[in-house]
Amino acid sequence: MAGAQTAAVLERAEGTMGKPEPLRGEELLAQAEAAGFSTPFYLVDEARLRRNLELLRQISQDTGCKILLAQKAFSLFACYPLLREYLAGSTASGLYEARLGAEEFGGETHVFSPAYRPEEFPEILSYADHVVFNSPDQVRAFAPAARAAGKSVGLRINPECSTQEGHGLYDPCAPGSRLGTTRSNFDESILPLLDGLHFHTLCEQNADALETTAAAVEEKFGEFLPRMRWLNLGGGHHITRADYDVPRLERILRHFRDTYQLQLYLEPGEAVVLNAGFLVSRVLELVHNGMDIGILDTSAACHMPDVLEMPYRPPIQDSGKPGEKPFTYRLAGPTCLAGDVIGDYAFDAPLRKGDPVILEDMALYTMVKNNTFNGMPLPAIAWRDTEGAVTLVKKFGYEDFKGRLS
Repeated sequence: MAGAQTAAVLERAEGTMGKPEPLRGEELLAQAEAAGFSTPFYLVDEARLRRNLELLRQISQDTGCKILLAQKAFSLFACYPLLREYLAGSTASGLYEARLGAEEFGGETHVFSPAYRPEEFPEILSYADHVVFNSPDQVRAFAPAARAAGKSVGLRINPECSTQEGHGLYDPCAPGSRLGTTRSNFDESILPLLDGLHFHTLCEQNADALETTAAAVEEKFGEFLPRMRWLNLGGGHHITRADYDVPRLERILRHFRDTYQLQLYLEPGEAVVLNAGFLVSRVLELVHNGMDIGILDTSAACHMPDVLEMPYRPPIQDSGKPGEKPFTYRLAGPTCLAGDVIGDYAFDAPLRKGDPVILEDMALYTMVKNNTFNGMPLPAIAWRDTEGAVTLVKKFGYEDFKGRLS
C-alpha cells in the first residue's frame, strides 16, 4: 500500500492540470532573458506545487487534520494566495515569520520559539492564534498574557525517541537537545494553562518513523492527552514523496483523533514544495585537476547551504552518479571557499561553457537560507505557471548585498 494512495491523488491532479512538463534548459534561459533576468535563478513550478497541495488537501479531508505551511522551509509569500486554497494556515519560529504569516497567508498562525523575547511577545500576540512554548518556565512566564489575549496555548514535548539516521543537525530528540520538554521535566501544575501539546521529531521521513514516535508520545504523555483540545504532530513528514505511506499516516491521525477527541495539526515545510522548485544555473568555466571540474554561476555555500550543512547531494536534471554516464564532472561554485562543491555528477555529453545546469528540489531550505558571502549576488526568483510561462517574482542586486552590512 505504501505510496499507492499518494500516486492515485497525484494522478487525479494530473488529470485536472496535465502532467508537469519537463524543463528545457535553453528554453528557460531564453524566457529569463526575455523577462529581464539571468542565471542563477530559483524557479517554482505551479503544476508540481499543485500536485503536492492536492495530496495534502486530500489527507486533511480524510482525517480532519489541519495542515499548515512551515515557513522556515519556504517563505515565498508570492505563492501564499495559491497555498491558502489548500492549507489551513502557517507556522512561525518567531516574530517576523508570525507577522508574514498573519499578513500574507491568513488562516491560522501558529508560533513556536525555544525562548520568547519579552519585548517582542506583545507584538507576537497580535499576529498569532496559537502560541507554543518550549518549557514549563516559558509557559508560566508568558501563557497568562497569551490566554488573556484569547490565544490558544501549547507546550512542545520531547518524547526522547530519535528515529533519524544521518541528520543529526535536524534531530530534536538527540541527546542534550534544547527542543521540547521531556517527561521528567514536565510540570503538571501548568496543565490548566495548556490547550494542546506539540511534538516535532522527524526530518524527511516516512510514516513508519511517525508511528514509532507516536507510540513514545502516548507512552510518556498519553495521560495528559484527554485534557487537551489539540495535538500538533509537527513537520518532517515527507508526505508528497512517491513512496510515502499515506494510509499509515491517516491511521495514526485517526487514532489520535478518535481516542482523545483532539483537533490534529501537521506542519510540513518540505512536503508542501517537494520537487516543485529548481535552481537554474550555467557553466562558467571548465578546469581539470585529477578530474574534470565545472564551475557554475551558483554557489552551494550561498544559494543552497543545506548541500554543505546536512550534507545533501541535490539531483540535477539529466545527470547520474559518477561513472553512470560517459562524462563525469565535479560541479562547484565560483566563491573563494575551497569547499564550495555541489557534488560529482555524470552526463551523456561533455559540458561546455554556457550550458544550462538545472538543480532539482530547490524550493525548500534555499531561498530562506541563502546569503551573500563573498559578495555573491542572490539568485532571482521566478514562477512557472501551468501553461509553461515564466515570470519574474523578485530580482536582487548590489544594494541587497550592501544594505545588509551598514
